[in-house]
Amino acid sequence: MLKVTLDETAGIAILQPDGAISKEDFSSVSQKIDPYIESNETLKGIIIHTRKFPGWDSLGSWLTHLKFVKDHQKYISKIAFSTDSAIGVIAEDVANHFVSAEIKTFPFDEIDASKDWIVGG
Repeated sequence: MLKVTLDETAGIAILQPDGAISKEDFSSVSQKIDPYIESNETLKGIIIHTRKFPGWDSLGSWLTHLKFVKDHQKYISKIAFSTDSAIGVIAEDVANHFVSAEIKTFPFDEIDASKDWIVGG
């Protein structure tokens, strides 16, 4: 399951996976953030906040994730990985080649620093 919290004041979506990510999780993310993007034309940032990245539950969910990134990346300015997992650094290096958003990794316990970076830094 992927918990989605949208801070409409700051323009930040926080995604917190607590198990393998499914196709339905990305529908849930879209249902939360798409209306905000339609009203504001952009989302300042997304924070992926997880101590350890749980992976995807199937190849189909990984492909759905790629489609989500392709469809949304032009509307999102910054992506922060707030994680203690090595996947944050790897994702930062790989994603920089495919998305226009700025990407930065923070330790799991520094989620406030990731919010500050998105809003002002």
